[in-house]
Amino acid sequence: MMSKENRRALSLTVVIFLVLVTATFVPQQGWAQGESAVPFLLIAPNARADGMGEAGGALSDDAAASHWNPAGLAFQLGQEVSVTHSAWLPQFQQSDLFYDYLAYRNHIDDWGGTFAATITYLNLGEFVETGPDPTPLSTFKAYEMAVTAGYSTRAFDDLGVGVNLRYIRSSLAPFNVQDQQRKGIASTVSFDVAMLWKPHSLDVPGVGNLGGRFSVGLNLSNLGPKLTYIDAEQADPLPTNLRLGFAAEVLKTEFNSLNLVLDFNRILVRRRPEIIDSTTNLTIQSASVDNLPKSLFSAWGDRGLKKVTIGGGMEYWYGSPKLIALRFGYFYEAPPPDNGGRKFLTFGAGVRYDIYGFDFSYLSTIEENNPLGETLRFTLLIAWGGQQQQ
Repeated sequence: MMSKENRRALSLTVVIFLVLVTATFVPQQGWAQGESAVPFLLIAPNARADGMGEAGGALSDDAAASHWNPAGLAFQLGQEVSVTHSAWLPQFQQSDLFYDYLAYRNHIDDWGGTFAATITYLNLGEFVETGPDPTPLSTFKAYEMAVTAGYSTRAFDDLGVGVNLRYIRSSLAPFNVQDQQRKGIASTVSFDVAMLWKPHSLDVPGVGNLGGRFSVGLNLSNLGPKLTYIDAEQADPLPTNLRLGFAAEVLKTEFNSLNLVLDFNRILVRRRPEIIDSTTNLTIQSASVDNLPKSLFSAWGDRGLKKVTIGGGMEYWYGSPKLIALRFGYFYEAPPPDNGGRKFLTFGAGVRYDIYGFDFSYLSTIEENNPLGETLRFTLLIAWGGQQQQ
């Protein structure tokens, strides 16, 4: 019979497996299994951007801008609240795996900007601890969550800047792990810095003046100390990410508009593997992880631009005011050994009526047996009290 400690270790192993699967197949980014902790911070939080190939770094004109580019909040008036739900890893057919995202933003004139708050929650399911026989001794739930507060304002009339501060908690097992007197629970903090440029005048040959209809966004997210479960030597870095996004409204008439979006992402985490001399069996290099801010630069030494992932798509709106939306997108990641080689299509639609909105998206993987295949996201939102600033 397994000891109680071994059974607990086995339960923790199952939970960690689910986390690593999530890490491996997070659709928004390309990065190796186990490269960082809390990969749920990279999951696309709203159905609208998800339907456009996981691209939202420059088209950040709703409450979900807190994730994609908090600087986009600087151009938003009024208030908005939205909630997103998605069954996570649907191919596993486990109903207790799900992802939820709650966002709120509010423009306050007296403060010269927009405040936002979000809650991100990934439920990893319920696990049972048993004794020598199948009789359950206890149950526990594994989850990861983050609470974020942000502020954005205009540095110039056409340039928004934004920051986020985030509390992160990862609860994989609420008991001592392998007699090390530490639970499988950890917490830390992180912050984001971002900017969004929306020029008032921009002449593009063959297209015309895109002033007020073109934007460029830059977001450096998840900057913070490592996450420690057991001890500092085994701590894992956060998924620090650099996002560069472009968006353009290439068609704009009374009843029709068309947005094009394109995002480039690069995880800025640098792990150095252990290297052992095959002849002498001596360790030449110990396994290590670069700390911030060094990793912001050293990460580029690991396959450089080959680890950049690309997401792009389009969004068509009909109505005056906007009423119905159709969306399409594509995500690309370089093939092994440079990256995971994931490629998938995304589809989405949305409706707006008065202050209410509803969006959904569908992810179709090109490779077979991908756990994220057939993932659906649903977003409900209410926005009132203002329009987009130009």
